[in-house]
Amino acid sequence: MSLNELSNKLGVDMKTVARYLDLLEQCFVLYNLRGFSRNLRNEVIKKSKYYFYDTGVRNAVIQNYNPLAIRNDTGALWENFMVIERLKLRSYSGLYARDYFWRTWEQQEIDLLEDYDGRLHAYEFKWSPKKAVKIPAVFKGAYPDSDYAVITPENFLEWV
Repeated sequence: MSLNELSNKLGVDMKTVARYLDLLEQCFVLYNLRGFSRNLRNEVIKKSKYYFYDTGVRNAVIQNYNPLAIRNDTGALWENFMVIERLKLRSYSGLYARDYFWRTWEQQEIDLLEDYDGRLHAYEFKWSPKKAVKIPAVFKGAYPDSDYAVITPENFLEWV
């Protein structure tokens, strides 16, 4: 969601929404993942993605405690869980990386992009391991030396 969209839904000024998000970030309730770009015209960088450090708080905010089998937000919940678990692993292991997400105006997206050791490491999170996923062609063309991996419930333990 954009700040404007949140502002309209909540009936609150956009600056107030931005201050609340900043406060929640400073209190370690939300993690702000910013967009990545190296100046390609079609890359979106002004928007952020927010993740809850505690997915239980996320579930409480949206009032959804249903089992995964009947949830309509399983993919988003999985993505939130994986981003936060990766941050924990990097903190524990001393791996410093700048992290981003990547998106184009044509809605091509990479969920998590880590920049370390002079390389980009791209990760896509999919709850269903059966979904065929491939690296977005625009990303591959712009950043040919980057790594790409799809993280699913079948292989996530090797990654976190």
